[in-house]
Amino acid sequence: MSLEIRIESGDFATSAADALAVLVSEGGFEKQPAFAHLDKALGGALAAHVSEANYRGRVDEVLDVPTLGRIAARRVILVGTGKRKVLSGARLRSSVATATRAALNTTSFAIVPGDFKSSDDVRRVAEGVGLGAYTFTKYFTGERLPKRVLGDVTVYKRGRATTADKRALDQGMAVARAVNIARDAVNEPPNVLTPEGLAEAARKVAKEGKLKITVLDEKGMAKAGMRLHLAVAQGSANPPRFIHLSYTPKRAKSKIVFVGKGLTFDSGGLCIKPAPGMGDMKTDMGGGAAVLGTMAAIAALAPNAEVHGIIAAAENMPDGNAYRPADVFTSLDGKTVEIINTDAEGRLVLADALAYARKLEPDVMIDAATLTGACLVALGKNCSAYYTADDKLSKRFRTAAEDAGEKFWRMPLLDELREQLASDIADLKHTGDRYGGSITAALFLREFVGEVPWIHCDVAGPVYADRPSGLYPKGATGHPVLTFVTFVESLAG
Repeated sequence: MSLEIRIESGDFATSAADALAVLVSEGGFEKQPAFAHLDKALGGALAAHVSEANYRGRVDEVLDVPTLGRIAARRVILVGTGKRKVLSGARLRSSVATATRAALNTTSFAIVPGDFKSSDDVRRVAEGVGLGAYTFTKYFTGERLPKRVLGDVTVYKRGRATTADKRALDQGMAVARAVNIARDAVNEPPNVLTPEGLAEAARKVAKEGKLKITVLDEKGMAKAGMRLHLAVAQGSANPPRFIHLSYTPKRAKSKIVFVGKGLTFDSGGLCIKPAPGMGDMKTDMGGGAAVLGTMAAIAALAPNAEVHGIIAAAENMPDGNAYRPADVFTSLDGKTVEIINTDAEGRLVLADALAYARKLEPDVMIDAATLTGACLVALGKNCSAYYTADDKLSKRFRTAAEDAGEKFWRMPLLDELREQLASDIADLKHTGDRYGGSITAALFLREFVGEVPWIHCDVAGPVYADRPSGLYPKGATGHPVLTFVTFVESLAG
């Protein structure tokens, strides 16, 4: 992202940016200092236009007003924040992202987000700018290329900007870039982002962030005993990869391991998916992409916690060598697994990855996977499920998600459904009945985590959006990188 951002304390009404955005709460605009100041500079025209347009200032409601030369900026963009006069960090970040997205057809942009309570708010504003400015135009040519690219952003603050503010601005942009790494990975076509392509993206993150990295090819995975992961991949011409990124500060307060499902394309294997919607299965590595983005952010923020990112990358294809229903394979930790449906491949690669992660003896493991359609049925496309048996850990994770502005809902680990995973010829079947499918998937994964505190995130819905909204653009969203980063920072103090 070639985006320059600065923080200033001058008169925003004199800004010569192409577009000037102001956040406004619902109702009583004339009593809001930024709006009143701008309206005065425009000779009352802004208030008149707002009244004529019946603009209310509801959450993420946008009004784009041409200034017709009355001030230096060519456009004024109003973005509603709803009825709350004091914004939460999540609402501030989301509203700034909405404002920035509204200004994407400009080259320069200024924003007045209101009074900052702390430099933390400066970071949230920078995150919102970086997330709102995201586009994926890599494969456009000719007329499809954007005519203008946003490259210059000014954030206006009342009072002089401090050194802490400027540092927070840099941190916020670093986090946004990390989220956008995850978005880029999910948006890439599957002929480009193969398992090796995902490994190469991880190598780039490791090099830029000075992280340790280990990548196992199929021979290394076979030697390690990752037979479930290899089984999923054996029908594809693109071989699998097992990726391990490490951030290891000298005096860490805690150790966290993130594990991501990295199915760079999922045809369903021999249990092939129907053609409609199969193209969306390039997003089946959304959990792995989130781990990649999280590690990029951790490298930039340098928290006082040891963090590992593990990505189990593979393609699931219906070749003559593909794994079959009724096959039995031995997992990394020794349990044997009977294959029921080859389209339930994600839990297999995760099982080996979780068993590997457990050997690192972390304080907590968190996995992320676009795992089940059942989760979409239960919670819709905008909310992820999470599972954990640890109430204290659940509360910490829920708080992190709320601070990040990403939607999660805790689901139950119903032990009575465990009997659905009993096999007649192996230790486990890898799928249960149709009903409660997201729960039985979580119960299967639980078999491989041992006694380590663990959270499973089924992120099938929010990793890809049909339309832009708040933090998220259309297409890949980068969910749940912000939640993961916030969680790590809460553990690191």
